[in-house]
Amino acid sequence: MKTLPTALAAHLATGSTTMAYCWKVTRRDGTVSGYTEHDADLTIAGTAFSASTGFTASQIEQSLGLQIDHLEASGALSSTAITEADLLAGRYDDATIELIWVNWADTTQYITILKGSLGEVKREGLAFTAELRSLSHRLNQKVGQTFQRFCSAALGDSRCGIDLTSSTYRATATATSSGLARQIAVSGISGYTADWFTNGMLTFTSGANNGLAFEVKVHQRTSGVDYLQLWLPPPFAIAAGDTATVVAGCLKNFTACKSKFNNHLNFRGFPHIPASDVVTRYGTQGVGNGGGSLLGS
Repeated sequence: MKTLPTALAAHLATGSTTMAYCWKVTRRDGTVSGYTEHDADLTIAGTAFSASTGFTASQIEQSLGLQIDHLEASGALSSTAITEADLLAGRYDDATIELIWVNWADTTQYITILKGSLGEVKREGLAFTAELRSLSHRLNQKVGQTFQRFCSAALGDSRCGIDLTSSTYRATATATSSGLARQIAVSGISGYTADWFTNGMLTFTSGANNGLAFEVKVHQRTSGVDYLQLWLPPPFAIAAGDTATVVAGCLKNFTACKSKFNNHLNFRGFPHIPASDVVTRYGTQGVGNGGGSLLGS
């Protein structure tokens, strides 16, 4: 249960209120911005909240249990606020959101109604709708270790131990094709075996997609030309000459860990764990046991 600040409670008790909603958005890169449904800009605790976005909010749904509280905020794309390019680039993915209810006539009177993260963002023309999810949605995320055949470490993290700054596993690729296709012809990685960067990561270091990272689905070489096929197409057109850093990929199995990285001592999976078909396997009668008991096949 939230406790209203004394001054805000007194204002609400008057019956004639001057209240508005504000959104404080903190992106993962640290960029902070504020937006309000009020018709004039506001400043709350040192953060500026812009009224130029045309923000409106849906009804807030909150519960006492562990269900995910949510609301939707909608607005128009603005070059001075949230831009279409930023949304396409994923710069607002999983951004931290604070929903603030403020007395616009006295911005020292406010309360944080909801804090969570940005969920699904839908675009239609020059408008967008963003879902705000409460902190309880984090409870849907996996916590701890899963016992599985494949490695649970991320390539290059502290559990893996591989040094991805080494030129053995990192290269600079230059696009020799252009457009929005998922498959990019590149130069600069001919010194690596074909398939070396399959399941790796490509991060653009120049061009319209500068700073954006994409998972590599397949690295193949045809007639001496290297192609990197991405799982998702870049949001902006690639131009010939755009550069990117590409990091080797890992198949997450014990064989690849040993043969490609010589890192099998740090393998974080359980390659000999029984598969699920062991549980559903039919039992058969033992041969020569004399007792007729059932033994697993």
